[in-house]
Amino acid sequence: MTFPQAFLIVVIILPLILASLNRLRIDIAALLIATILGLSQFFGMGILSAAHNPHDAVKAIAGFSQPVVLTLISLFIFTTSLDKSGITRWIARKILQIGGQSERIFIALFATTTAVLSLIMNNLAAGALLLPSAMEVARRTRIKPSKLLIPVAYGSLLGGAATYFTGANIIVSDLLTAANPPQHALHILDFTPTGGIIAILGILFLTIFGPRWLPDREPAPEQMMARPTGTELEKHYQLIERLWEVLVLPDSSIANKALSESSIGERFGLAVAGVWHGHQAIFAPLPDLLIHPGDILLIVGRQDRVKALTELGLQIGREQTNEHISEQGVTLIELMPSPHSEALGKSLREIEFRSKYHFTALALFRAGRSYRTDVGNFPLMLGDSLLMIGSRQYLSRLHNNPDFIVLEPDLSDQPIRRPQAILTIIFLFLAIIASVFGMPVYLAMLAGAIILLLTKVLDIEEAYRAINWQAIFLIAGMYSVSLALVNTGLAQLIGGNLLHLVSPFGALGLACGAYILASLITQFVGGQVAPLVVGPITISAAIAMNTNPQAIAVATAIGCSASFFTPIAHPVNILMVAPANYQFRDFLNIGWKLTIVCFIGLIIGLLLFWKL
Repeated sequence: MTFPQAFLIVVIILPLILASLNRLRIDIAALLIATILGLSQFFGMGILSAAHNPHDAVKAIAGFSQPVVLTLISLFIFTTSLDKSGITRWIARKILQIGGQSERIFIALFATTTAVLSLIMNNLAAGALLLPSAMEVARRTRIKPSKLLIPVAYGSLLGGAATYFTGANIIVSDLLTAANPPQHALHILDFTPTGGIIAILGILFLTIFGPRWLPDREPAPEQMMARPTGTELEKHYQLIERLWEVLVLPDSSIANKALSESSIGERFGLAVAGVWHGHQAIFAPLPDLLIHPGDILLIVGRQDRVKALTELGLQIGREQTNEHISEQGVTLIELMPSPHSEALGKSLREIEFRSKYHFTALALFRAGRSYRTDVGNFPLMLGDSLLMIGSRQYLSRLHNNPDFIVLEPDLSDQPIRRPQAILTIIFLFLAIIASVFGMPVYLAMLAGAIILLLTKVLDIEEAYRAINWQAIFLIAGMYSVSLALVNTGLAQLIGGNLLHLVSPFGALGLACGAYILASLITQFVGGQVAPLVVGPITISAAIAMNTNPQAIAVATAIGCSASFFTPIAHPVNILMVAPANYQFRDFLNIGWKLTIVCFIGLIIGLLLFWKL
């Protein structure tokens, strides 16, 4: 072993040990490794390229330009849009209906769902799509996210082993055609029988043993903070007791006038929460909205004030005793004056709140009592909270105003926003189709994410908040490790020695060795790099031994999907770390057991379908 190889082992192992002992954050460990490797290259050691080539120290940060980083950023944007549109909440509700309160059933459902999704989409995309749903289920059932998110990650990896469209599988298939002599590439369904057995056994293992062996971590408080839903806010402010429907008669004095001219707020102290115009519902109507004969106004206020509206030619309808407006898809927020707010002592009407921010106050909660009439006339006091209705497009104005504190409710009771959901699904589907037909995954996903921003499905501030920077820094930092392993020859040294040990055991021994080698290398360089390191070695060995190279290629690729030992083994693992508060050793504790289960499934598949 050369000095650079020994140096590399120390540089990798020490920070990872500190991370596994919870003495160092895993993303900081990755950046520390990259920095040390860059410095060693700068001072003349041949780690990232040839020795005495200091300019190649820049390769230490080359991970930030890698396709997987752009893919991950794009997927964060897509999943945020799916969550905002209600798709993830819909999935969470369906899983909640099936799972009830059973931790074991939820583990099985999430692992199976991500495995199925991974058959038709990128592993990372499948895991990212289910992550918000798993967190929603955790909040609603009080099951810890650490019991659900590893099944989400591992389910996507198990499903990826059974489909051609996994990155490692495609790479290994291409390596067959580049071998000497060239071999036949793998077909689309070559991975499905063996990978299918592995996926089934893996999901059964997680279902049976997951409740016992999955980590029991307390998540960060902000991850599990149970925000009230809009429906719960309506109950807290007792809104439903003061909600009325009022019909605009043809001879009404406010017919064919703007809402601001109706004097409903100024004269009667009532708030107009919505207007039904035919089959169209308009919530939080703007002051310039034209009121037509036959419109139905949704009014908030005391009964005596509402009945006084008859003098304007309005007919009082029913009180809304059983329906919640939040479930209609409206945006409700809570608003509080900040401690040093200039609005203290002034009423909403005095500061012209509605015209500035386009939000209407429906109720005020003060000293344990809810006020739902003349809300705009109350001088604001410290400790007041207001229930507001408005449009999400104006929220940024309130968030940026230091005079107010804005609290947004949990959106789990909201219906699916069909236009946004349809557009997001279409763009995601087109990105997946484009990648299947040859466009690089990172480019297809990035194009889709940009289109989401250009079409205003998601705004840029929401996109920035969507990105999990811990995952980005971890992946970018660890990329330098894969470069160093290849450049120093350490990966080939390890691979050659292992294959030398297993080759005397024949074709099945070679396949088993290929799986073990690929799974070990994958833990440190990732499933996208490992096949490039291991594939040429195992395929060349298969040709030399006159063994079916396609079978060995399948075993190698499936080994690259066995990214179960460490969080850095695959981006989908990294994605789960922060929400569940996982530690480095959590993946190893259950991952090595699952790797053995998959190994058994691989042997069964190779014997049944490849006749080794």
